[in-house]
Amino acid sequence: MEGTIVRIISNLCTVDCGGALYDCKPRGKFYHTNISPLVGDHVVIDEVNNYILDIKERKNFLDRPSISNVDAALIVTSVKKPELSLSLLDKMISNVSYKGIEPIICFTKLDLLNEEEMHEIETIMNYYQKIGKYYNKIGIKCTTNRKLGKITKLLDGKIVVLTGQTGAGKSTLLNKLNPSLNLKTDEISEALGRGKHTTRHAELFKYKNSLIADTPGFSALDITHIPKDELKNTFVEFNLDCEFKDCKHMNEKNCMVKDYVNAGKILKSRYDNYRKFMGE
Repeated sequence: MEGTIVRIISNLCTVDCGGALYDCKPRGKFYHTNISPLVGDHVVIDEVNNYILDIKERKNFLDRPSISNVDAALIVTSVKKPELSLSLLDKMISNVSYKGIEPIICFTKLDLLNEEEMHEIETIMNYYQKIGKYYNKIGIKCTTNRKLGKITKLLDGKIVVLTGQTGAGKSTLLNKLNPSLNLKTDEISEALGRGKHTTRHAELFKYKNSLIADTPGFSALDITHIPKDELKNTFVEFNLDCEFKDCKHMNEKNCMVKDYVNAGKILKSRYDNYRKFMGE
């Protein structure tokens, strides 16, 4: 029987086989290989003896969190309390894009903004929506936590990682999508200006025709695994006709990316974050 691993606690894997759940352990042969089961793995199981017999080839996987076969990342981004972090947002977009995962940005807490702040955020939201057109297979999409219908449509039929800055409202959003989950949420620590981690383990939750992972530790994404000469490819609006084909958009002359930044066609924070990431 075939299914998808939706939860792993210790050495016990819960496998969803067409709606029926089986708690299985991996066969001993996996201990002699470099492959360990991950949430999201498509597997073959022995449903009688409750063993995982085989793990099918993965199309991608993430180390932090440990999850495989991800189609999209729903990046939950607070605009206030905690404050909007474009550096963290760009880091997450680069990370998931490099893995071939579609980034979907969901801005939250817009109701906390005044009119001037809302205008600034709308400019930022429109920019990220616009650069989605530069993708071939992967496009950035934007929405807000007020538009549950649009979120449902964007997630349809996909394995989705729910991520974002701590305290942005990830668990709150999941509870809105599926009230039966009743995930634990905490008040934001005013002293630290950041939320408290409330999620205990990686788990895929069924939502209509989708599987959504609420995962701990994803806000601390590391992009040092992306080769420096490939990082620019995750900033898709940088795909311009610079004088040098191997232009890194750093100190080269006649760089169109820098020209676009100076002309206001590329968001300055995007370019500043790119330079920052290149130095990490």
